[in-house]
Amino acid sequence: MYEHFIEANRHAWNLRVETHKSSEFYDVEGWKNGKTSLNDIELRELGDVAGKKLLHLQCHFGQDTLSWARLGARVTGCDLSDKSIEYARELARECGLNARFVCCNVYDLPQRLKGKFDIVFTSYGVIGWLPDLNPWAAVIAHFLKKGGVFYMAEFHPVIWMFDDKMERFKYPYHNAGVIETEQAGTYADRYADLEYKEFGWNHSLGEVINSLLRHGLRLEFLNEFPYSPYDCFDKTVRGADGNYRIQGLEDVIPMMYSLRAVKP
Repeated sequence: MYEHFIEANRHAWNLRVETHKSSEFYDVEGWKNGKTSLNDIELRELGDVAGKKLLHLQCHFGQDTLSWARLGARVTGCDLSDKSIEYARELARECGLNARFVCCNVYDLPQRLKGKFDIVFTSYGVIGWLPDLNPWAAVIAHFLKKGGVFYMAEFHPVIWMFDDKMERFKYPYHNAGVIETEQAGTYADRYADLEYKEFGWNHSLGEVINSLLRHGLRLEFLNEFPYSPYDCFDKTVRGADGNYRIQGLEDVIPMMYSLRAVKP
């Protein structure tokens, strides 16, 4: 029942790739020269990955996946967009990094990939593309070894309640069904000559956590943060710590969260 939405989103992400490759937001040239694309939060909270098998769900064109590889992880990335995966493989070859990339809907990954992993990772703007978190959590549990860790850093559901101008609440906190929007540009370049439809779903913290618990994972922590490491929303101001907050709502609303769970 969701195939039309998923295909539309695949098309939208394919359109974005060329713009993202050349954007200041992703700074691919800086990354090629050794700059990590990972943030202090996930580096600190996930810890040492050297020698561990890491599966990255919804990896876009693989910068974070390959940043983990530079830290010694044995990485596999998965993404819906064939253009993203094509470029991820190109980056891996160019930089001499050992990585495997799979192109498919995250729900279909157990039919496309074999093996178990020490870590399953996902981050920033990912779960809103998924209509149902129950099969998502099942995929995570499927790929984790016993004792394996799931880690995610994600934008807070409160942020997704706002309209595009970050002026008023427009959307429900809970998953009330599909949200269809007409888009121009992209978060990495708001003036890019791109137009497309996209389809998303809001997911409360309760829905996220309960889906993981339902599939046998044990929550180790949930942290909430009043800032974003990325300047990807309207009306942001940069703080002395280098992070971004919504002007007039600085340190009032949560903007992102992280969680870590283990498979007993």
